[in-house]
Amino acid sequence: MSDYNNDGDLITIVDDDGQEFELEYIDEMDYNGSTYVCFLPANIDENDPDYGLIILRSILDENGEELFESVDDDAELDDVYNKFMVLLFDDEDEEEEEKEEK
Repeated sequence: MSDYNNDGDLITIVDDDGQEFELEYIDEMDYNGSTYVCFLPANIDENDPDYGLIILRSILDENGEELFESVDDDAELDDVYNKFMVLLFDDEDEEEEEKEEK
C-alpha cells in the first residue's frame, strides 16, 4: 500500500520501503466495485520501450484519505488494463473526430 501527496496532475507515491516515485495522473475508473487509477511515471523517456502504465487500486483509509495499493492478481490487472485501453483510446478517437469536423 502506498501513501501519496497530490500536486495537480502529479503525485508522489511513497512505497512500503520509503522510496518516492513521481507519477502523472492519466485517468480513473470504477470497475467491479473498485476504483482504479492509471498513471505514467513522470520522468519517462517516451523513446524507452520499457515504459508503461501503472495501474493502482484506490482505497480510503479509516480517516477517509485516499491511498493506493498495487493490483497483485494478474487476471484482474489484465482485465483492468484492457478496460483502460478502451477508455483511453476511445477518448483519443473522439478528439480526432472533433478536430476533423471543424
